[in-house]
Amino acid sequence: MKHNLPYAWRVGSWLLALLLFLPVIALIVEAFAPSGDIFNHLWRTVLGNYIANSALLVAGVGVLGTVLSVPAAWIMARTDIPGRKVLQWLLILPLAMPAYVIAYIYTDLLEFSGPIQGLLRHVMGWESAADYSFPEIRSLPGAVIVLSLVLYPYQYLLVRTAFLEQSQTQAMASRLLGCTPLQSFLRVAIPMARPAIITGLALMGMETLADFATVSYFAVPTMTTAVYDTWLGYGSLSAAARLSALMLLAVVLLISMEKYSRRRQSLFQRDSGYDKALLIKLSGSKKFLALIWCWMLVVFGFVLPAFMLLKYLLSFYKVSSISDLLVDGTNSLIVAGSTALAAAAAAILFGFYQRFQPGMVSRIPGRLISTGYALPGTVLAIAVLIPLSLADTGINELLIALGQKPVGLVFSGSIFAVVLAMVIRFSAIAVGSVEASLERISPSLDMASRTLGCTIPGMVRRVHLPLMRKGILTGLLLVFVEAMKELPAVLLLRPFNFETLATSVFQYVSDEKLEYAAPAAIALVVAGLVPLIVMNWSMDNSMGSNSPEPSPQQTKQQEAGHFECA
Repeated sequence: MKHNLPYAWRVGSWLLALLLFLPVIALIVEAFAPSGDIFNHLWRTVLGNYIANSALLVAGVGVLGTVLSVPAAWIMARTDIPGRKVLQWLLILPLAMPAYVIAYIYTDLLEFSGPIQGLLRHVMGWESAADYSFPEIRSLPGAVIVLSLVLYPYQYLLVRTAFLEQSQTQAMASRLLGCTPLQSFLRVAIPMARPAIITGLALMGMETLADFATVSYFAVPTMTTAVYDTWLGYGSLSAAARLSALMLLAVVLLISMEKYSRRRQSLFQRDSGYDKALLIKLSGSKKFLALIWCWMLVVFGFVLPAFMLLKYLLSFYKVSSISDLLVDGTNSLIVAGSTALAAAAAAILFGFYQRFQPGMVSRIPGRLISTGYALPGTVLAIAVLIPLSLADTGINELLIALGQKPVGLVFSGSIFAVVLAMVIRFSAIAVGSVEASLERISPSLDMASRTLGCTIPGMVRRVHLPLMRKGILTGLLLVFVEAMKELPAVLLLRPFNFETLATSVFQYVSDEKLEYAAPAAIALVVAGLVPLIVMNWSMDNSMGSNSPEPSPQQTKQQEAGHFECA
């Protein structure tokens, strides 16, 4: 139902969308600018290695992440094992652990001077590294394992939801036709969940491409580190923009593959209710293996790293600087809070524009702003820096021409650049959450409100926003946590002498002082646990309910659907 939406609302939606999409346009334009011999030199020497490592990393994380997540999702959705209700939420906890924190911890545990190799040398009587061989954690395979442990919950959430929404009668029919539970899983459940699996692969692939700290610490040269080194090492914005454009092309290919894979998928059938009595009862070795598989993911993805962080904190708390932690934490709260509020406000603006003026045109602003989620942090930092630098130059030149004193780097040299980059990067999460909420509010409420004399602003304030509060809160929390953990964009755009919790952890570990980074790392983990607790609390109530509030799975699926716009 169309409404007479205020003109300012429509214009504001388009202006904001174009403003947030401007850095992407500037990046593409800058990529065609002359870059001297730097890009050609990279092309002739190391660029092929960067591309190959990035491709192998994405492929490795995709394969290993799928191997880890899909069986766990099926076990949680279709079987009845001890502790299932707790396990299905514990499997999400690695999302709260930044990948670079896990990378630092496992390096400390597995390197030559670490406790594991030390124990092996003591037990076996080895005296030096020449007496035995041990896999090198700081390598491409090590990066694949670490990133898979952190990113598998993206696919786990989507695939578990797909399994839950599959008709249970189909699984029963396959069993009546003679299929074992494993055959039913491979022949029925997996093919029906293929769109969710492919979407999870695309999510993990984009997060892998966006990772900077893990591959940098593991000394694995990828396209992300190439952009960072080209900009800070060579000082060439044009060459960095060209590398960023190549990464953008890779992301577009990932999204296109995801969209193409489900081009013929239009509907999933769902039972009228979820019957726990139909869950498969595992026993003996099968139950043991299922429990081992799920608890292994929880232990290695969250419990062990969290235990090590607490151990570092208790052992070295006396050398930790509380004042520095408070300053860095305050900076993180300011940046993440500003990002979350701005992203939520933009999502509400675009969501109501699309609801009150349904059609293809009204969908464009929300889709434009959602493309930023597909951009790695280093790419986005370069994209934001280009227009902001031009704006700063223009302002200072104008002031000089008017005989005034230049004001310096107002935009590109302040936290405005950091917040802007994060709003562009994470607004897709808030947009997905708001749209999922709005889609579950019946249009009849709009008609009834207008019949009772409500204006559009009054209807939004008194009807829609109260019904959307859980969806808005979910989007706010998810954006907040992602902004707290963001590292590459902050490293490239932060003002001088400005540290967040994420950059503080990175700086300490770069100086081989992992123990000093424990307080900041624990603060990041705790911040990541807050939305997970909220999600876990609401997921059961939202699954299958008629409430207008979206479940976290629906928010994630809505967010994944925005990838099509690229």
